[in-house]
Amino acid sequence: MEESLVRSFHFIGIFGLFAALVSEHLLIKPEMSKVEMKKLAVVDAIYGISAIIILVAGLLLWFVVGKPAEFYSQNPVFHVKLTLFVLIAALSIYPTVFFIKNRNSQASVIKVPGKIITLVRVQLLLVLAIPFLAAAMARGIGLK
Repeated sequence: MEESLVRSFHFIGIFGLFAALVSEHLLIKPEMSKVEMKKLAVVDAIYGISAIIILVAGLLLWFVVGKPAEFYSQNPVFHVKLTLFVLIAALSIYPTVFFIKNRNSQASVIKVPGKIITLVRVQLLLVLAIPFLAAAMARGIGLK
């Protein structure tokens, strides 16, 4: 029962993160109004909360409930998946700081650097690779 609950939260976090990232992709543009920037900041907060849920549930699955920790620790596919998660988190820092700094801007138009838009889209692309790695792990690929 505990494992099912933790896995459910893990999946809810994954769905929330993906939905928030797609929303950011659809909302972000080179010039945004104050209202649009506030919406983007809220969506980014949901993205961050979802990432924390994924991380906590993932650590619980790795070390507390479910398969033994060795199942994950000894699988190189798991390490690639974990590395991608950390890379995505690192790529999200710059956009998040920008959204926080500009969410209460008094400017009527906020110019969004192209780098921020690119980082959001790169994160989205990298997130799409993770389910393929998870499916490979479920099939035992990477185990000796």
